[in-house]
Amino acid sequence: MKTSKEKAQRLFLCWFFICISEKREMHMEAVTNILTQIQSVVWGPPTLILLIGTGLYFTIRLHLLQIIKLPRAMKAIFEKEQGEGDVSAFGSLCTTLAATIGTGSIVGVATALRLGGPGAMFWMWVSAFVGMATKYAEGLLAVKYRSLDENGHIAGGPMYYIQNGLGQKWIWLAKTFALFGSITALLGCGTFPQVNAITESVHDSFGTPVWISGLIITIAVAAVILGGIGSISKVAEFVVPFMAGFYIFGSLIIIILNREMIPQTFSNIFYSAFHPTAMLGGAAGTGIISVMTSMRTGVARGVYTNEAGLGSSPIVIAAAKSNSCVRQGLIAMTSVFFTTIITCTMTGIVILTSGMLNRTDLSGSTLANAAYNSSLPAGIGTYLITIGIIFFSFTTIIGWSYYGERCMVYLTNSVKCIRPFKTAYLIAITLAPFLSLEPIWLLADITNALMAFPNLIGLLGLRNVVIDETHTFFHQKTPHTEISLEKSESENETVICNG
Repeated sequence: MKTSKEKAQRLFLCWFFICISEKREMHMEAVTNILTQIQSVVWGPPTLILLIGTGLYFTIRLHLLQIIKLPRAMKAIFEKEQGEGDVSAFGSLCTTLAATIGTGSIVGVATALRLGGPGAMFWMWVSAFVGMATKYAEGLLAVKYRSLDENGHIAGGPMYYIQNGLGQKWIWLAKTFALFGSITALLGCGTFPQVNAITESVHDSFGTPVWISGLIITIAVAAVILGGIGSISKVAEFVVPFMAGFYIFGSLIIIILNREMIPQTFSNIFYSAFHPTAMLGGAAGTGIISVMTSMRTGVARGVYTNEAGLGSSPIVIAAAKSNSCVRQGLIAMTSVFFTTIITCTMTGIVILTSGMLNRTDLSGSTLANAAYNSSLPAGIGTYLITIGIIFFSFTTIIGWSYYGERCMVYLTNSVKCIRPFKTAYLIAITLAPFLSLEPIWLLADITNALMAFPNLIGLLGLRNVVIDETHTFFHQKTPHTEISLEKSESENETVICNG
């Protein structure tokens, strides 16, 4: 028999923990509201204009290169090419895809459709179309202005083409990019959303405690990233083709099964992109999704999925063994095609044709799970989504570790920062499973925008270099060559390639 005192103590403890839980929810709601306001500012009209405008500028000046030269770009992926670098051109592309085909391809698309309606899918396509031209420019400049660090490894990315292309007076902009790049790797795209997506998905599917999944992820990531870019590239070359093919094949089966809904789905996508629409899943009149909300959500999630304009991919593109910066730019732009145009479209069409977007109780991975399960028997959809999220997110985590590492090397001008950064990165992975989903995605959107600004300014400042190099490559009569890379004797000195 429990005494009255023991009962009172138990009641007090229950009341205490309930109060803590309620206060935590109130604090998280306040944090979410603040992040939402910041996100609406950083992803407001100026950012959208700069992002879409930059891609549109290169699309026009390069004469629709992303369409006309796409077949040549696909062919270049598999060509054997000689040149200096840390990884093969194919390995560089796989590492880029590893970092981009993450939770954004599944959870990000589901979240975009929930927040922005079907029209968000259209704006994701727009961001991808012009983003291919942007990614081409990023890849070209990354190889053109790359150099070597003190260990003889490739050092490249926006911070290098901003400083070495625009001049020393722009070093502040290069450092700004590197700073936000490091933050994004630690707190944005690289860790929190990816780890949270894996642990939640595994917990929902198999009942595995999130701390166990988080611990396994931490150990697995450590085993890969401690081996450097070579190890990351080898894992990416093996995993990326398998995981993408597996997910696309499963999605195609569902789309074929729901083929009668495809015409109406595309009609809803194009209509919602240009007209305010009722919020799906709620009672009539409970909410209206504006065109601006649809556009902002679609473009933001589009950038999250393909990273065009963000400036992250050029960091690993620079490490490719290549004797032509133009050819590497062509290869780089295919990553946008594979991520958003193919993979994300698969997710979006499956969700929209399933009718699950009409349910208010579903969002993120649960919405994707319900959509895929609605057409596949015996919970096969759950396994497809779970396996997809695990592989997509894991490869994103290891890819972004390299991005953050190179940004820190630039900021400190020393490779001695690499191990402390990797330690901090692994700590962030360990903490990620215990964080709330919505603030995580908002924080990722915010850090993406802050990272994109200096990169886009650098791209526009070097626009004539991109155009001249492209014109020379496609109209030259003699074979192009590249000046060999030499170890820098001064801070961030570069050796420039021809072609």
